[in-house]
Amino acid sequence: MAAAPNNSNNRRDDLRNIAIIAHVDHGKTTLVDAMLRQTGSISAKDDAGRECIMDSIDLERERGITILSKNTSVKYGGTVIHIVDTPGHADFGSEVERVLRMVDGVLLLVDAMDGPMPQTRFVLKKSLALGLKPIVVINKIDRRNCDPHAALDKVFHLCMELGADDKQLDFPVIYACGREGWATTDTAKKGTDLKPLFDAIIKHVPGPFEKDAEPLRMLITMLDYSSYTGRIGIGRIFQGKIVPGQMVAMGSRNSRTAAEQRASGSSSVGRYATRPTGVGGYADDRERAPVTRKVMQVMGFKGLERVQLEKARSGDIVAVSGLEGVEAGDTLSPSEEPAFLDTLEIEKPTVSMEFYASDSPFAGRDGKFVTAAQLRDRLLLEAESNVGLKVEEIAGKGGFKVSGRGELHLAILIEIMRREGFELCVSKMTVITRAENGIIMEPVEHLVLDAPAEYQGAVMEVLGRRGAQMRDMRLSEDKRVRFEYVISARALIGFKSEFMAFTKGNGLMNYSFGGYLPEGKFTPPKRNGAFIAKEPGQSAAYALNSLQEHGTMFVGPGEKVYAGQIVGENCRGNDLVVNPCKEKKQTNMRSSACDESIILTPPRRFSLEQAIEYVEEDEFVEATPKSLRLRKKVLDHSLRKRSGK
Repeated sequence: MAAAPNNSNNRRDDLRNIAIIAHVDHGKTTLVDAMLRQTGSISAKDDAGRECIMDSIDLERERGITILSKNTSVKYGGTVIHIVDTPGHADFGSEVERVLRMVDGVLLLVDAMDGPMPQTRFVLKKSLALGLKPIVVINKIDRRNCDPHAALDKVFHLCMELGADDKQLDFPVIYACGREGWATTDTAKKGTDLKPLFDAIIKHVPGPFEKDAEPLRMLITMLDYSSYTGRIGIGRIFQGKIVPGQMVAMGSRNSRTAAEQRASGSSSVGRYATRPTGVGGYADDRERAPVTRKVMQVMGFKGLERVQLEKARSGDIVAVSGLEGVEAGDTLSPSEEPAFLDTLEIEKPTVSMEFYASDSPFAGRDGKFVTAAQLRDRLLLEAESNVGLKVEEIAGKGGFKVSGRGELHLAILIEIMRREGFELCVSKMTVITRAENGIIMEPVEHLVLDAPAEYQGAVMEVLGRRGAQMRDMRLSEDKRVRFEYVISARALIGFKSEFMAFTKGNGLMNYSFGGYLPEGKFTPPKRNGAFIAKEPGQSAAYALNSLQEHGTMFVGPGEKVYAGQIVGENCRGNDLVVNPCKEKKQTNMRSSACDESIILTPPRRFSLEQAIEYVEEDEFVEATPKSLRLRKKVLDHSLRKRSGK
């Protein structure tokens, strides 16, 4: 069943739907904040001296990235401009693709110093393929030594490379400083407000088609969850109207009628003909019958709030509650005459990890949620709204296989759960492969590095060992080299910390999903062995002083440890069971070394991402609200020794 043909050429003058796409730290959220303030869309209480108002969770403010896609709207003159703030990191790129289906234009935000970056390329290619015309905003033109004209040239060449047509290449250009809240069309003249930007949006972004009289067609592109109303579908109404209390048919292009299911011999269980073992937003391999649901609420977006609407019409982007079982890609249509729009292609996960409730001797000391049942409920709740996540129960182990788009995607989930009071153990990250025509395929990434020229040899050597294929290398005027590689996701795990170490923090690294290629022969380098605590207790400076001569310590003096915890790294390749709690024996005999002072090297501390990269197959990262510990999966040394035989 196809969508109804477009017979109307009338467009709404009172509405514009736009998405803002930009790379990490190019000032996207700051610019949206300025747009909200200058249109009076936020109250003084909401503003209250805050920066990055659109960042809804602490992690977004701390890391300076947008993790969750958000909707807001501002009113400029008599026109409502609906803005979708999209994630800028590659691990959340699937949200960007879905958002582009809701809008009629994009603001392409580019840093005046850096120019277009990998994620900009990835999303711009998608938007150009959908026929969207960009408005290019060169941001941060107040930065010292920036070159906005060079950045503009890079954008133009990138658009040509991505196959933009003549109309798309004739894009308007706005120069802006989002932090100070002004824009201009001429770099020689500093602006006073964002009026040039608003005027460009009204002029160059077309309004949605006015098709209120036609049957309802609303495409769900994002999900949210409320403990009161359940799943909430967010999307755009392409035609028709929707009101609270209305009965709608819910399904997608690959849906089948009940009669078709009976004819094929399959029996429906609830909404799905075949219930999957996993929970997540992946409906590609499910055949679903359209179901009828009653709309409870229709909510629009105003400033930072959702407001209830009596009705919504064609072109509006709204949130609808009462849609039990809704998935991204579903179409809402009249219950008496179901019809479906083209479904969305949701990017499948590329990496996975195993999550377990903590069973360490310290379990329950830091957190509030420590049981497997609480962990299960939280992961399934996350899967209700996180379309890029897939959760599967591991039979017989009491754990869960959690799959996502990348290392950061899963690390953000773990960090959020830590802050909520969960204690959990997570395994080493593994790459998800798939078979095509009998060939094992693995995900690959398009990697872009920027580093000082003196590290050129080191970068090429390290990536050569990891089996990466160079696509381009350019030396800029500031004596920095820009590398472009294609590298497998498996070889990319652990590279970031190594890259930042040998460039002494001067390197920049970005990557985006590049598809699938036949599995390579790369084998991750073997890590040195670990120092494993022999018994529980409190670490002693005397013992650590002896151990640090043979490796690197992960704990300092006076820290509580337990048997099976990894307390350091051996300088050799074998694991070594040690006693970091050993105290110096007290005697009344005077020795020649009794007055020697102990000088300890500061222990190596891991961030969450570094810990995930570090652990091996037989190890866990134990994450609690207050601590990160590395440990063996089997804590008892005798059991580990027996299983290793």
